[in-house]
Amino acid sequence: MTQRTPSQTVGPYLHIGLVPKAYGFRDVFTPVVAASGQPGQHIRIEGRVFDSEGVEVKDAMIEIWQADHEGRYAHPADGRPVASNSFRGFGRASTETGGFAFDTIKPGAVAGPDGTTQAPHINVGVFARGVLKRLHTRIYFPGEAGNDKDPILALVPADRRKTLMAQPQSGNVYRFDVHLQGDQETVFFDA
Repeated sequence: MTQRTPSQTVGPYLHIGLVPKAYGFRDVFTPVVAASGQPGQHIRIEGRVFDSEGVEVKDAMIEIWQADHEGRYAHPADGRPVASNSFRGFGRASTETGGFAFDTIKPGAVAGPDGTTQAPHINVGVFARGVLKRLHTRIYFPGEAGNDKDPILALVPADRRKTLMAQPQSGNVYRFDVHLQGDQETVFFDA
């Protein structure tokens, strides 16, 4: 029998390398993207990661990065200052407790690299066992006027777009589950 090597699978190394409490990386592993004083509509994104059999993956890590409520990224390449220094624009959360959650704000529409406007969305990176390369997807919000003209969302067949839509829950909570494979597989993009 051939044994797997570290170059063939993320395996146990994912858990060892990405669990914040074990290695003191709390400032990087924060699910708080926007502090309470940040302008904009505060929301919470909650979800779980599922494998092809519909079983929860409890050793995945989710990263999100997003624009602020005015469509500005907290990154020097954006060239515009964000509305508040309390806006990180980036967060990480582990699924070791059975799911992930982020406290953030609803992003504004952003200018795409080609000058088109992209609907409000949150970029998502998924790391999990058996995944050799980070998976990229997006969270969109149902009912946004810009969804119909978003150039990235337009690339996705209409019947698959629902896998990219956050589902409103009570209050300002949205649900977004990630399905790595199977009938409900989330749409993933090339980086």
